[in-house]
Amino acid sequence: MLPGCPDWQKSVYQYVVYDSAGVEKRFAEDLEANEAVKVYAKLPPWFKVPTPLGTYNPDWAVLVEDDGQEKLYFVVETKGSGWWDDLRHKEGAKIKCGERHFAVLAEGDAPARYIKSTSVEDMLKHI
Repeated sequence: MLPGCPDWQKSVYQYVVYDSAGVEKRFAEDLEANEAVKVYAKLPPWFKVPTPLGTYNPDWAVLVEDDGQEKLYFVVETKGSGWWDDLRHKEGAKIKCGERHFAVLAEGDAPARYIKSTSVEDMLKHI
């Protein structure tokens, strides 16, 4: 949770619960400060994607406005490193399964996208 932080105007929750005081806290603060971000949510622990290796719990859902159009990043996986080898093998494999899961669901004119990102700035490069 982010105690003592400014009002969380864009979060769907009154408090933002995060797993790491570094990457996820900074990501939440940057989501709040970025004008392109309209609303976001740290996905709750019960939001799980089944994989052959066990359940996978992605990190964030973010709605961004770009050139007057809203784009949904249904799942944003935040890690401190963009290097696959830095992740524990099972964790990395679950993330890969989650990525494939959401790729199958990405249909239609404006599908929600799954991305991996180390920062909000990096996330916005995927627009």
